[in-house]
Amino acid sequence: MDGIREFILYRNLDDSNLFSRFVALMAHTKKDCKKKEKMSKEFYKCLHELLAFAADYGFWGNLWQVYLTYLLVNHENPYSRACEIRGKAQGTLVEAAQHDFALLKEVFDFDLSMFEEAYGVFGVEMIADFKGDLSSAKMLNQRMIKRILALSLQLKEAEDETAFLHAVTQFYQDFGTGKIGLHKAFRIEHTKKGAVIVPITNIADVRLNDLTGYEFAKKKLMDNTDAFVKGKKANNCLLFGDAGTGKSTSIKAVANQYYENGLRIIELYKHQFQDLHDVIAQIKNRNYKFIIYMDDLSFEDFEIEYKYLKAVIEGGLEKKPDNILIYATSNRRHLIRENFSDKPSLSDDLHNNDTVQEKLSLAARFGVQIYFGAPDKKQYGQIVTALAKKHQIVMEEEELLARAGKWELSHGGRSGRTAQQFIDHLLGKEGCE
Repeated sequence: MDGIREFILYRNLDDSNLFSRFVALMAHTKKDCKKKEKMSKEFYKCLHELLAFAADYGFWGNLWQVYLTYLLVNHENPYSRACEIRGKAQGTLVEAAQHDFALLKEVFDFDLSMFEEAYGVFGVEMIADFKGDLSSAKMLNQRMIKRILALSLQLKEAEDETAFLHAVTQFYQDFGTGKIGLHKAFRIEHTKKGAVIVPITNIADVRLNDLTGYEFAKKKLMDNTDAFVKGKKANNCLLFGDAGTGKSTSIKAVANQYYENGLRIIELYKHQFQDLHDVIAQIKNRNYKFIIYMDDLSFEDFEIEYKYLKAVIEGGLEKKPDNILIYATSNRRHLIRENFSDKPSLSDDLHNNDTVQEKLSLAARFGVQIYFGAPDKKQYGQIVTALAKKHQIVMEEEELLARAGKWELSHGGRSGRTAQQFIDHLLGKEGCE
C-alpha cells in the first residue's frame, strides 16, 4: 500500500486527501497496529466523507471502488489527455500508466472487511454495499453517473492491471477526462492565478422542442450548432429580441441537446472579458467543441469593453481556435446603445459615419443573427396550452386562455416567460388547495 508514493502520472488524486488517508488505513491493517483508537477514529471520518460523497453524487454499490473510479475519470494528466485527444497514448506514457495502474488495482481490490478485524469498527457494510438514490444526485447528470458506475463494475471484474488499464483508457477515449469530460456547462471564476473554469452542476433539462413556436429561429440555431459539432464551418451566433422570448432557454437547450456530441458551454459575463484569452488558452487544445456564452450582452456609450471583445472574436493577430464559437443573447440587435446624436443632422462629430460603424461593428462579428419576437395573441395561447399540457393542468381551454390573457395584462405583456409564470401560478394555487 505504501507504493502509492511511487505514482508517476496519478499523483495528487484528490484535494481532500481522502484517497491517501483511506489507503493509509489499509496499510495499517497489515501491521501490528498500536494506534487502534486513532485508526478507528480516522476510519469513521473517512466513512462519513464517503457517505456524503455518495449522497451528493447519487452513487451506490462499493463506495470505495466507485470513489476511486470517480477520481480516475476526473484526473487530468498527460496520459488521460493523450487518450482523449488521440484516442490512444503511445510509448513511454503507456509504460508510466501501467506502473500506476498496477498500484491502483491493488488498493481497488482491497478487502474492506479487514477494517473490522484490525480496528474493531462497524459500518464497513455501508461502504461495501451502499444503497443509493440516483434522484438525489446534485453534482453530475444521471447519464454520467451510470457510466461511472458501469466503469467501476468493469474495474472490479478486471483480471489484472492490463485489463484495468484498458477499461479506464476506453473511458477516456469515449468520454474524455476531467471536469470538461464530466460536465456540460461551466462558469468562470477569476483568481490570483488566472481564470478558473468551474462546472455548473445544475442546468435546466430543456430541449429546443420544449420551446413552443419560433420554429424558424430554432432551426437556424440548430443548423449552425449542428455544423459546428460535426467539424464543419459555423458562425458566431447572436440571439436578439424581446425579453422573455426564450433566448437564454435556447442556449440551455443547445447545451443539453449536443452534450453527447462533445459540446460544452462556458458562461462568461462582460466584466470577465479580461479572462477571455486565458479561458481560450485552456480549452483550445481539448477534444471538445466549446461555445462561450454571453447572456444579456449589451453596452452603454461609456462602456468600452466591446472593443476588446471585437478583437478577440475577429480581428486580433491570433486566430480564434476552430473548436470555439461565441453565442450571445441580447435585447438589442446592435448591442451598443445608439443615440439620436448619432444621426448625421444631429451630431457635432466631424466623422459621424465612423462613430456609427464602430457601434455596428461588434454585432457584425456574429455571422448568424436570430430574432426572437414577442408572440401575438394566437402564439401566446399556443404556448400557454402547451405548457398546461406538459404540467398536466386540467382546465377548459377557453377558461385557461381567458385567465392567461388577464395574467399577461398585469405581468409585462405576452412572452414565453409570462406564460411560464402563469402556469407556475396555477400549479402553486393547486398545491395550496
